[in-house]
Amino acid sequence: MNTLFDRYQLGDLALPNRVVMAPMTRVRATADGRATPSMAAYYAQRATAGLIVSEGVQPNRIGQSNPGTPGLVTPEQVAAWRPVTDAVHVNGGRIFAQIMHGGRVSHPDTTGLQPVGPSAVPATGDVFTPNGPRPAPVPRALATAEIPEQARSYADAARLGVDAGFDGVELHGANGYLIGQFLSSSANLRTDAYGATIAGRIRFAVEAVEATVDAIGARRTGIRLSPGAGLWGAQESDVPELYTALLAELSRFDLAYIHLEATTDTDTLLELRKAWDGPLIVNPAFPMGPQRTDRSSADHWLDLGADLISFGRAFISNPDLVERLRAQLPIVEDDQATWYQGGDTGYLDYPAYRHAA
Repeated sequence: MNTLFDRYQLGDLALPNRVVMAPMTRVRATADGRATPSMAAYYAQRATAGLIVSEGVQPNRIGQSNPGTPGLVTPEQVAAWRPVTDAVHVNGGRIFAQIMHGGRVSHPDTTGLQPVGPSAVPATGDVFTPNGPRPAPVPRALATAEIPEQARSYADAARLGVDAGFDGVELHGANGYLIGQFLSSSANLRTDAYGATIAGRIRFAVEAVEATVDAIGARRTGIRLSPGAGLWGAQESDVPELYTALLAELSRFDLAYIHLEATTDTDTLLELRKAWDGPLIVNPAFPMGPQRTDRSSADHWLDLGADLISFGRAFISNPDLVERLRAQLPIVEDDQATWYQGGDTGYLDYPAYRHAA
């Protein structure tokens, strides 16, 4: 039986354990999307993870979802990421960049542009802006001829990510952002080749992956998915059929991994595992839900066929999470009030465990 602390060969990377640090938005970048020295320290503190997946990184200006998030668009942004990846590597770690296009989950106050999406259907709820929460605006529906450019934006960012020293990239296809909007039957009302049918709804995801594979290679490319999550109002009909079809298409590529969130029933997830025989990362916790990934849920999913397990919130407040899990040490609770406030409080000041004398 596999354990969290077994080694694993992920593409060209030899992972010392099967613990993955999940991508988490922390909004600590500069106003122009550059990574900072504090971000380098933050990721370096957590380099004992088998693999780190960075916070979401916008691939172009219109793809930025939240203020304070980093980009991989300009030479200055690439240069700012190099000290981050260097710090992780010096500390013995491995790091992928998560490429995240927000699509309709954005606001003109953040980007100066009207958000885009598959259809002119707004997201549900308020989005973050520099001026506080605002209702999600109605996006502009992308013209058919524009869609390939947005799919290529993931590949363009991936090239820059490799230039910046990342070991690979993860496309953010989960949680109701642009790829998830195309997958959605409520956000995607198109009647052209990018909608209407399951084949149409998965087309954008497949094209984004294919472009990224062509840009940096399949063994450096992963994708995160959240079947049936419904976040930001991006509901999906026919979840088993939709994701089985998507994984069948993705199986044409020798991807580094698929990263599944446990956002649908276990039986469906197990069927998807059968449909994907490559490396599988599972995050057992519903995003922002009351249950968090712990040792018990991690072991459960390893038993069910996952190869690696991603932990999100536990990594915020436990930079030495791998050792705490290994030695069954207490897991410190994080302070939600500091998730997005900026600064180093609640970011760099969680200590490693200290044994009592």
